[in-house]
Amino acid sequence: MALEHRMIPPAFAITYAMRVLETVDRHGSGVTLDQLSRELGVPREYLTPMIDMLRHEGYLTCEEGGFVLGDSAIMLGGGGRRQAIGAKLQSVLEQLRDEVDAAVYFGRYDKGELRVPAVADSEATPRVNEWVDFRSAAHATALGKCLLAQLDLDGRRDHLTRHRTPRFTSKTITSAKTLFDTLDSQPPTAPCLDLQEYALGTVCAAVPVTVGSMVGCLAVSMPLDQVHRLRAAADLLNRRCGPVMLSHAIR
Repeated sequence: MALEHRMIPPAFAITYAMRVLETVDRHGSGVTLDQLSRELGVPREYLTPMIDMLRHEGYLTCEEGGFVLGDSAIMLGGGGRRQAIGAKLQSVLEQLRDEVDAAVYFGRYDKGELRVPAVADSEATPRVNEWVDFRSAAHATALGKCLLAQLDLDGRRDHLTRHRTPRFTSKTITSAKTLFDTLDSQPPTAPCLDLQEYALGTVCAAVPVTVGSMVGCLAVSMPLDQVHRLRAAADLLNRRCGPVMLSHAIR
């Protein structure tokens, strides 16, 4: 079946990437861009940006016979894929940190708990002080709200039966109904924000990274005096989330 070639959000672009990798893997000795275009039913001009991204991230490489799988794809398919995914994720986050000039986080909702398995920060871009465990602060952090927004109502309620909604600052939403209404009223493409709800002097934004049943997100934090950069940083995370999603789609 031919792929529908149109401009699509990053989450759905992973379908293109997976089809490209599957086709390249099937050919083994190499496949040209023209062959990919014919077999996938997608014009060259739509495939080219995806190919460029896959080559940049090491999932594809170009040899005399055409495109073949790169080291990143081979490592993720091997026995050490958990370590490979972790290393790849950290590398992507560090690149994002340098691009947005702020600390960047990968969060996921796993077995009923909020987890932050990877953070990229530096002396110049320190991470937020986790003065309250993030697992108990989903209602007050951009990262937590972004994950809760991807759960159904029962999932959200279940979370709040185990983690209450204490007030951390004067801006913290403590009402479950108000929190859920806020999440539901927000367009799916808009980033979730934390404007001093978790910690005074800190603002954060988060965008979803969802592949299959995985509920995840990318988040960024920065000092309050840089709040004017927050929206642009969130937009960049949204545009760059492809490699993160691809790593977890292959695992």
